Amino acid sequence: MKDVKVLGPGCKRCRTTEDMVRAEAERLGVPVRVEKVTDYAAIAGYGIAATPGIVIDGKVVHAGGLPKAEDIAQWLST
Repeated sequence: MKDVKVLGPGCKRCRTTEDMVRAEAERLGVPVRVEKVTDYAAIAGYGIAATPGIVIDGKVVHAGGLPKAEDIAQWLST
């Protein structure tokens, strides 16, 4: 199971990013546990300056703006 954290204050882009992660995981058949991290101190702890951010299995893979679906698929597949 992949541990995915979506970092952001809960804005529309953050919610859309979470939905995209869930959709790609379902499409690929990859089990995921998605956690939304909204605490600014926790987000800063990952070195994220722009949101939304995505952390998969402890590794920051994306920060700032909406990710591309094909990038999410690649991150979940590795």
